[in-house]
Amino acid sequence: MTAGLRARLSLARIRLLAKRFQGLPGRARCGAHTVRFIDGVNFYMSYKDIFLNRIYHFESVRPDPVILDCGGNIGVSLLYFKSIYPAARVTAFEADPAIFPFLEENVRVNGLEDVRLVNAALSSKEGSLRFFSDGRCGSFIPEDGQAHPPRGWTAVLVPSVRLREYLAEPVDFLKMNIEGAEWDVLQDSEDRLRAVREIAIEYHHLPGLPRTLHRILDLLSRCGFEYLVHHFDYETNPEIRPPFRLHPDSRYFLLVYAKRTGPGDCSGPV
Repeated sequence: MTAGLRARLSLARIRLLAKRFQGLPGRARCGAHTVRFIDGVNFYMSYKDIFLNRIYHFESVRPDPVILDCGGNIGVSLLYFKSIYPAARVTAFEADPAIFPFLEENVRVNGLEDVRLVNAALSSKEGSLRFFSDGRCGSFIPEDGQAHPPRGWTAVLVPSVRLREYLAEPVDFLKMNIEGAEWDVLQDSEDRLRAVREIAIEYHHLPGLPRTLHRILDLLSRCGFEYLVHHFDYETNPEIRPPFRLHPDSRYFLLVYAKRTGPGDCSGPV
């Protein structure tokens, strides 16, 4: 049985699980992995995008690539990285204190080695910051002036670290899914992005957040990366289905994949 067929069979089981565990925690067996999830629907979407559609696949030049997993959630991306490169050295960041125990358990239960977990948000400043969470898969760092979280969400104070401090050595793959903080973190790390070979960024277009896609693409180009932009699929990203309707409450996601092809002219903060 091929890996692709195994992923499709696992996805069919997970789709049934998602209906039973919508908004609820549970546990699933997926191929060689056992996964404890916090929400069935979010787990289904993550597994589909990561294991079936392989949105974070990359061709490493060595058997033990260095990977930074920014926005580790419950660890589905981490499980994928270790399935394609068992000797990979991974540092995974997850800010949400409600989700982090699920990430820890999934690393432990699946016997993953050479994995470092950091329970902190990525930011342009080290210290702490306010963080809004729905306790499952949704979270974001509020803009200045946003005093209260959306209905049903909670505000928590979490530690914050700077990505640039983890870019002192070469990085084979940088994955970012940090709920709208992409630009803040990337521009703070600009002068150190020359250490990175490949990047996958999930760009979040969400109500109330600044529109920064053009800035991210310009920064990548300036730093010597070629890039492409992908829209996932209509199930993950229903608002990108034609006919298009942009309005103040529009929310959609884009995947930006970038690979270094030249030295670039990175000149960010020192």
